[in-house]
Amino acid sequence: MFVLPPPPRYPSQAAYNLAVANGQAAPIIETNNLLSHPTGPEYQLVVGEGTYILKDDLLLATPPPHPSEAQIVNPNPLATTPQPPTAGTKVSLLSLSSRASPPLLYRADTNRSARSGIQTSIQEHPSEEQASADVPPSSDGGTSVSGSTKPSRSLGSAPAFGEGNSMLSGTSKDTSKRRKPKNNIAKSNSSFISRCIVHENMAKRIQDRPADGYFAFANINRAFQWLDLSSPQKVDHLTKILFTKGNCLCHDINQVTKAINHIDLIMGFSTGEIIWYEPISQKYTRLNKNGIINGTPVSEIRWIPGSENLFLAAHMDGSLVVYDKEKDDAAFSPEENGNQTNGHSTSEDSVRRVPPKLHIDKSVHSKNQKVNPVSFWKLSNQRINAFAFSPDNRHIAVVSEDGTLRIIDYLKEQLLDIYSSYYGGFLCVCWSPDGKYVLTGGQDDLVSIWSVADSTIVARCEGHQSWVTAVCFDPWRCDDRNYRFGSVGEDCRLLLWDFSVGMLHRPKASSVRQRGSVSSRFANPLQRAETQNTNLSRLRSNSSNSADTEVERPIEHPVEPRAKIAMLPPVMSKVVDPDPLCWLEFTEDSILTSCKTGHIRTWDRPRDAGSGSKPNSRSS
Repeated sequence: MFVLPPPPRYPSQAAYNLAVANGQAAPIIETNNLLSHPTGPEYQLVVGEGTYILKDDLLLATPPPHPSEAQIVNPNPLATTPQPPTAGTKVSLLSLSSRASPPLLYRADTNRSARSGIQTSIQEHPSEEQASADVPPSSDGGTSVSGSTKPSRSLGSAPAFGEGNSMLSGTSKDTSKRRKPKNNIAKSNSSFISRCIVHENMAKRIQDRPADGYFAFANINRAFQWLDLSSPQKVDHLTKILFTKGNCLCHDINQVTKAINHIDLIMGFSTGEIIWYEPISQKYTRLNKNGIINGTPVSEIRWIPGSENLFLAAHMDGSLVVYDKEKDDAAFSPEENGNQTNGHSTSEDSVRRVPPKLHIDKSVHSKNQKVNPVSFWKLSNQRINAFAFSPDNRHIAVVSEDGTLRIIDYLKEQLLDIYSSYYGGFLCVCWSPDGKYVLTGGQDDLVSIWSVADSTIVARCEGHQSWVTAVCFDPWRCDDRNYRFGSVGEDCRLLLWDFSVGMLHRPKASSVRQRGSVSSRFANPLQRAETQNTNLSRLRSNSSNSADTEVERPIEHPVEPRAKIAMLPPVMSKVVDPDPLCWLEFTEDSILTSCKTGHIRTWDRPRDAGSGSKPNSRSS
C-alpha cells in the first residue's frame, strides 16, 4: 500500500520570514504551540461575585495542509472555493480526581414508584455493573475514579440503554481486563493518518503529574492534540496526530472507563469516519470506515452515560447512530420492521401524510446486533448540530439546522417534544444540572431557556450580536432555585447570565396556558408519568369508552411571540478573543473558552479575600 509522505517540516520560522520578505512562495511550516499570559483590564471579567482574570492563553499550532490537499489559490474571502471543513477548536477535559466533580443537583424522585407503579430498584444492564465493580486498580497504585464514584451517583435512576436485549449483553471472556483498540497509531500505515508525534518523556510526565489537574484533548483542523493543563510545560503536547483525509470535528472521553492507565476517547470526522483512540497505549480502531454505515460528517459524538462500549454520533444528514466500539461495521440498510413515530403514532398521521419526526431505521431492541450500528434513528433531512444527555440518563435534547429542539426518551426510542426557534437554526444545547431546564443557542442570536416539565419556553436571553455557538451551566454557582450559565458566539463575546424562575415576569397573555396539567406528565422533572392529563390536545383514535377517554398531548409547540416571553439580560458581556468563539466549559477554579483559530483561554475565578486558594462560593 502506498503511504503518502508527511508534509515538509522546517526547523525554524526564518525560512518563512525570508520567503515572505523576498516576495517568494512561503514554505509550509509546522509550528509549535504558543503560551502567553496577557494582563490588563481588557483581560478581566467583572461580575457581581468578583473579577475573573485571564491566566493562560494557549494557541494551538495550526497544521499545514497535507500535500494531497488541493491548494487554495483564490485569496478572495467571498470566493466559492471549497474550504477544509472545520468546527473550530473543541476541547474535551479529563480529570482523574473526584474533587473535580461538580456539585450534584439532580435528585431522583424517591416517590416515583408510588405514583407510576415502577419498582424502586431498577436492575442495571450486567455490563454496566462491571463499570464500577470490575475495574482493576492500576499497576502504579492509581484507581479508576469515574467508574466507582461519579457515574454511580446518577445511574441508579435509569436502566441501561438497550436493557432486556440479550444480544447487547457483555460477552467478554475476561471482563476484569479493560479492552484496548487493535492498531498502533504511531506505527500506522493507514492513508487516513499522516503522522503521530509522541512526546519523548510522555510516560514520565504522566507519572509525575498532580492527580487533580486536567488533561485536555483538542482538535485544530486536521490535527488532534493531547495536552496536560496541570503541567508547567502545558505548551508541549503529549501526543499530536495529523490526519490526511479528514478533519476531526468532535470528540468525547468515556467517564466510566477512565483510569490513570486507560482512557477511552472517540473522535468524529468530516468524512463520517470515527476513531476509537486509547492515548496511553497509542492504540486506535477505525469505525464506519469509508462511510460504510453513514458517509456524512459527524457533527457531535458522545459516550452513552454509564456504558463502556456504546456511543452516539450525530451525522449531518439528520441521523443519530449508536455504535459499539468493539463491533465490526457492515453496510447498513433500514430494517423492514423499522417504525416511524411523531411521538404518539396514530393512523391519523398516515392519513394526513405527516412526515415522521423520529424514524427508527434500526431499534436498539433489534436482535441483529452482531455488527454496527446498534441503532439508527432518522430525525430530519437537515444536519443535526448538537445533542446533550439529561442528568437522569433517560433523555437527549437534540438541536438541528431546521430550527428545532427535540426532547427524546432514548431508552424508549420515543419523541416527547418539539420546539421551534424564533429564527434560523439551533447550534448548541445543554441541560441544567438538576435536569429542569434546557438551554439552546443559535442563529437568532438568542439563548433560549426551556422548561422540560412545563413543555414551554421560560425566557429568551438577549445580548449576543451574532450566532450563539456554545452554552453551558456553571454547576458551582447553581442551586435548586438559582442558576448561572454562560454562552459564547461568533461575536467573539462571552456572556454570563443569572436566572431564577421568581425573577422573571410572567406575562398576562401566557397565564392562561395549561401549566399544571402538563407538569403532571413527569413524576420528576424528567420522568414521564404513565397517565396523561385530560385537558389538552386531541382524543386517541382508538378510544371507544367515553368514560375512559384519554387525551393525547401535542408534541409540537408553536413559536411564542417575543411580547409574551420574558427577556433576560446578561450580568456580564465582553469580547474575550479576537476570533469567533466555539466552546465553553466551567471548572471549579476557572472558565475555559476556545475559538476557531485555536486559542484556549483559561479565566481564573475570583478568589476569597485573604485565602487566594479557593473560588468564591454561591453564598459569597
